[in-house]
Amino acid sequence: MGVEFVDLFDKWASSYDDTVSGNDPEYREVFEGYEEMLEKLAELSLSPVMEFGVGTANLTRKIINQNKVVFGIEPSKEMRRIANVKCPEAAIYDGDFINYPQLLTPIRSIISSFAFHHLNTDEKKQAIKKYQQQLDPDGQVIFIDTLFKDEAHKQQLIKDAEKAGFLNLAQDLQEEYYAYLEELREMFLEHGFEVSFKQLNKYAWLIQAKKGE
Repeated sequence: MGVEFVDLFDKWASSYDDTVSGNDPEYREVFEGYEEMLEKLAELSLSPVMEFGVGTANLTRKIINQNKVVFGIEPSKEMRRIANVKCPEAAIYDGDFINYPQLLTPIRSIISSFAFHHLNTDEKKQAIKKYQQQLDPDGQVIFIDTLFKDEAHKQQLIKDAEKAGFLNLAQDLQEEYYAYLEELREMFLEHGFEVSFKQLNKYAWLIQAKKGE
């Protein structure tokens, strides 16, 4: 994963929970229904779970509360610090979507919330290929992330953000590596996954990819 985002994560750690809770008007629509989305993601996961981009461990806590085993991966030192306080019983490792400690425990679910877009196109392909090899035969990848339906959808979201005066959000939509839906579908299909997409709010989508027979 691009190291260019790690400093941003460290700076964002102290205010991340406030942002996802809807207290920042600029990002309120991005995280609309945040708690419900994470709850759904935790419910869909099969244990043992590997979670990438743990952040401040909001999803980690929900998985633990469902009595599932979770191994967390997080590149930001500050995010890990907060996550370890929130979930002291969890195993949270330094790493990212591609470079992470190899676990001997079989993994049935690889999950993430609002983080996969920090990988560029080539990195996304590398990660998906790696997950196909690591997951159990009944394994699955389940992500929640911002996606663009197509270029027209991307431009409309940017226009809406600019019209509302949300210039930081508009810049994010242009500069971060948000995937186009069909582009991401092809990446999963190429590596033998059966994949489905469900829109959860104006920005966020549920991506569920199961290993094929």
